[in-house]
Amino acid sequence: MRQKKHKPEEIVATLREVDVSVSQGRSVAEAVRPIGVTQVAYCRWRKE
Repeated sequence: MRQKKHKPEEIVATLREVDVSVSQGRSVAEAVRPIGVTQVAYCRWRKE
């Protein structure tokens, strides 16, 4: 299975979206699920 390459702009938008959801009281796992990114990818992006 081929992996999708996310553009830097998409990564920043996704990080902001998850941050908003987390600030509203959702867990990271719940915030990441509807976006279609794994929690591991989210944590890796945050580290970068």
